[in-house]
Amino acid sequence: MEVKEVKPPSGYGKPPWVFRGSALYQLHLVKAETARAFVPKEFKLVEAFGYTLGGFFLASYDDSPVGIFDEAVGLPSQAARFSKRITAIPRQSESKANGFLGMIGVGTAFNKPMNCLDIQVTEVKGPVATDICTISVGTAALAKAVPEPNLNKLTGPVINMSLPSFSGRTEYNPHLLKYSCQIECRIRAVHPAKVSGLPVKPKNDTEQSPEQQSSNFVDSMTRELGENERNLSISVMLSKPILALEFNCLKMQVGAPIIVFPCSKNTSRSC
Repeated sequence: MEVKEVKPPSGYGKPPWVFRGSALYQLHLVKAETARAFVPKEFKLVEAFGYTLGGFFLASYDDSPVGIFDEAVGLPSQAARFSKRITAIPRQSESKANGFLGMIGVGTAFNKPMNCLDIQVTEVKGPVATDICTISVGTAALAKAVPEPNLNKLTGPVINMSLPSFSGRTEYNPHLLKYSCQIECRIRAVHPAKVSGLPVKPKNDTEQSPEQQSSNFVDSMTRELGENERNLSISVMLSKPILALEFNCLKMQVGAPIIVFPCSKNTSRSC
């Protein structure tokens, strides 16, 4: 394995880069055949009974080297717009919402949210904007609504952890890059966010000239390649959640990237 440091991009300051805010980390059971599309061939996929672990990381940064922004980590990376709307969650009786869990002693395992944050994720490529999915987060911290009494007491214990992060293998950077990531935050288990995809638009069956058909075929092939990557990402987010963790008072330090596997000049983008 070859490891080589990469010169940090200009304009972001010197590493480590520090990000502060809050985040939701959600772990899912993902079909192995779906996950393989995202795993470089140099790595072996850990799976059992046709499934592996995946998920997504939804973050809202109040401070970072590039200012305030949101991100949803799902491959492949693309610039996106996040439209947010906060709604109140109707109160339910204890017997209806938590009766059985209370009987077996785990009814208070999750903190009940007071508000719901609906996030519409829209992919932006130049002048073209495409709605991707909607993420409904039922957590008070990410929703940033009216502060609840004693909210700081409900944000969980302080933890420190180190996680590797990978990127690259794109038309802009063909190498596989690895980043060191140090995280300090308060953590608590929460109800999983609900992810909803978008309905498939019906095809247009109107008659077209051969020139129009040829042009539309090229456009369709280009669009389908992008849509295939997008649909694979959405399928991961739509898979079955098994654990959701909320990170409050998040401080994340990201080190300079290193090249783990260089991409040969003779190989394609998907090498």
